[in-house]
Amino acid sequence: MKDIPPIEGLIPHRGSMLLLGRVRAFEERWAVGECFPESGAWYADESGNMPAWIGIELMAQTAAAHVTLARRMEGLAPKMGVLLGTRAYRSEIDAFGAGILLEIRANQLFMESDGLGAYECSIASEGRIRARAILKVFEPGNVELFLQGYIS
Repeated sequence: MKDIPPIEGLIPHRGSMLLLGRVRAFEERWAVGECFPESGAWYADESGNMPAWIGIELMAQTAAAHVTLARRMEGLAPKMGVLLGTRAYRSEIDAFGAGILLEIRANQLFMESDGLGAYECSIASEGRIRARAILKVFEPGNVELFLQGYIS
């Protein structure tokens, strides 16, 4: 198993927007992240659980951590990327239970030289896959210009 730095060293999210607790494992084409939903967090529903739609962000953070780890394996610096979206996020539950370990897996399907990529993702808890999606991601040449509406 490779050394995996703390999650804060892998993705730019901070404070309440940092949802992953850590990356437990990774290889060249995949990563597994972990999250324990908190009952008092900003996202908690009236029952104190994490709404399932937040799973897309958990998947995106796991994919982002994978990109950083993969680039480090190649001796490259991290690069800012964006989530373009998903065509089909499917969850068999409405919410992830507070305090129950979520295992988020992101399998890289492809990453083109122009920065366009895709990840097949899943979220499991209590030994069962609860949600799935294929995420489209993009690493623009200049993220600031991209976010202003110019693709480079």
